Amino acid sequence: MNMRNQEEVVHTDLSTRDSKPNDEEDYDPKSEVPANEDPFGNEKGAKVKYHIMKWWQCGMLMIAENISLGILSLPSAVATLGIVPALLLILGLSGITWYTGFILNQFKLRYPHIHSMGDAGELLLGRFGREFLGLGQLLFLTFIMASHLLTFTVVMNELTDHGACTIAFGIVGLVISFIGALPRTMDKVYLISIASFVSILTAIIVAMIAIGVQAPAHVPIDITTDTTFVKGFLSTTNIVFAYAAHVAFFGFMSEMEDAREFPKSLAMMQISQTCLYVVTSMVIYCYAGPDVLSPALSSAGPVMKKVGYGLAIPTVVFSGVVLGHVACKYTYVRIFRGTSHMHEKSLVSIGAWVLIAFITWTVAWVIMESIPVFNDLLSLISALFGSWFSYGLPAIFWLAMNRGLWFSSYKKACLTVLNMAILAIACAICGLGLYVSGKSIHDDSKGGSWSCANNA
Repeated sequence: MNMRNQEEVVHTDLSTRDSKPNDEEDYDPKSEVPANEDPFGNEKGAKVKYHIMKWWQCGMLMIAENISLGILSLPSAVATLGIVPALLLILGLSGITWYTGFILNQFKLRYPHIHSMGDAGELLLGRFGREFLGLGQLLFLTFIMASHLLTFTVVMNELTDHGACTIAFGIVGLVISFIGALPRTMDKVYLISIASFVSILTAIIVAMIAIGVQAPAHVPIDITTDTTFVKGFLSTTNIVFAYAAHVAFFGFMSEMEDAREFPKSLAMMQISQTCLYVVTSMVIYCYAGPDVLSPALSSAGPVMKKVGYGLAIPTVVFSGVVLGHVACKYTYVRIFRGTSHMHEKSLVSIGAWVLIAFITWTVAWVIMESIPVFNDLLSLISALFGSWFSYGLPAIFWLAMNRGLWFSSYKKACLTVLNMAILAIACAICGLGLYVSGKSIHDDSKGGSWSCANNA
């Protein structure tokens, strides 16, 4: 269905979802709500319902998805860039991603059938757009899942002083993540997101206290620094992709009771993560100085480092589980959309979900074990897809929704210029990110795919 036809679709009244009867005899997944207007069809009397997530549950899921151990890499970014440039980037990119997240919500409300970036791509470019953006979303999520498995092996090697083969630690992480992926609805995953947030918050506090206690009397602090372009932009990408959560937003909105409340969830996430990013990066840098390690827990001393990593285990695992759920749900909806299996607890529906979760996490584990310079490759994939999912595509969606009205008023003209500027930023991030990531991969001498060696 092309954009012009989609614009003629009557908007679904999302408030009617609050008053669904529970009469299972009347259940028909294809009745009342056309398949092209809701990703889960009609849920009247369904055994498994998806539109049940409150806005604060969605907000907590988004926090768990976005705030993970990667936050402790930000102090090293400050050390490379200097306090003022890093602070401006953290605050500026927070504002941009808050706005682009709001655009995604407007796009979802305009076209309620959208469940993934693939669905949005179909509106823009037809079947090619659906397959291209859908594959990009799945690839991006799978690589991030693999990064969480990799981080789990690093943490376990740190805690045990390489007490076992790294491959064995990877298998343990795979099993735990697979078990966490078994719930089929977002409201169940919400419960583990609370544990994830408490975990990373505790680890951050421990890191700040430990580094502050052992800090020397005088710590050199740089307001600005003199660094190379490659090092500077690689540090910039750490900040850029700290806000690259938008790839999962359509999936979250699709399982809310009322997607019109998504701006509350978005504000909950943006305020929480921005405050944590600023406080964590600046406090740890000011106490650890330019020699701060990444993750910053490694600068906390031999004992407190292990305490911090132990506390961070839940967020390392659960943050990956949240993203893994989005990846699995994309495949599940793609296969069963418009069928009765979507809402049943049958052998086929449950078995399919378990199989999808197992295959998705196994692929992520294989990727993690197979790529020696995984962190560099993840940066490459993030530059290629993250720059577009969080920055470029929302700007394109706004331009598409307002086609023919770009300069119809002063306000529209300002917003048009703003979205074109965001699109230009996405292009710059993608192009420069590909360059610096490629150079880093070329210069990286680390190896050890499918190795038992210590990767801590």
